Amino acid sequence: MMKQLLLSLFSALLVFFLHCTTTLAQSPAVSPALPPVVLSPPQPPALSPVQLPVPSPPQPPALSPIQIPLLSPALSPGPAPSSANVTAILEKAGKFNTLIWLLGNTKVGDQINTQISTSGQGITLFAPNDKAFSRLKSGTLNALSTHQTIQLVQFHVLPTCISLSQFQAVSNPLRTQAGLSDSFLLNVTASSSNQVSISTGLVNATVTANLYTDNQLAVYEVDKVLLPLQVFSPKSPAPAPVPSSSPPPPPSPQHHRPSSITSVDDSSATSLIRHAALSFGVAAIAAFSL
Repeated sequence: MMKQLLLSLFSALLVFFLHCTTTLAQSPAVSPALPPVVLSPPQPPALSPVQLPVPSPPQPPALSPIQIPLLSPALSPGPAPSSANVTAILEKAGKFNTLIWLLGNTKVGDQINTQISTSGQGITLFAPNDKAFSRLKSGTLNALSTHQTIQLVQFHVLPTCISLSQFQAVSNPLRTQAGLSDSFLLNVTASSSNQVSISTGLVNATVTANLYTDNQLAVYEVDKVLLPLQVFSPKSPAPAPVPSSSPPPPPSPQHHRPSSITSVDDSSATSLIRHAALSFGVAAIAAFSL
């Protein structure tokens, strides 16, 4: 039994020895090759771009502001002249035959066309239609002198072009072409709805239509003829004579002359004598002739 134990121990040692010998005889394992490390050359530090100062352009010397005189409204350029023709406008409307005749007869129509086409000054015309003229008393126009007829037509003309909306801001009274600043004036009022009313002091008229409007000419139809006070004002009757409070003067003394009766009697007697003498002579001549 002892033998067997030693044999087992020897066998175990032999196995251990062989194992150690085999392990030591083996070459050490080679680790896998690592990729070569490529060393990049050192980079120089990045330089920030140098901001070079940009030279500013030379500044011109400061100029003092030029004082430009403002143009007064009278010298400021006005609107361009108009090529409209007032007579053609009324003829196109078709119910202004009397006004057209008056504009032609008084030459006011030519004056309006010349003014708006050459001078650039605006014109506003209130145009009564034929029905408005027919309401006048018979013979009214024929009773006017030539000068009064011209004044009547010019009384319907304003020396500036006014639109319907501008009538709300006008300052009354308005001057017309018929007179100076203190005569032949019109009062014109307008509502917020552009309803325009005209008063002459004798007539109250209303604008019923806008016939034509541009920057130089405005033509409005009115329902009545505008009668100026200076031409159609009612004449007051002559005042009655005022009775005198002083007593009547005494009758002047009369010179005494022979009574007319006496004179008549004397002349009658003389006629009778002459008649009797003539009769006696005739009778005597007749007696002698017998």
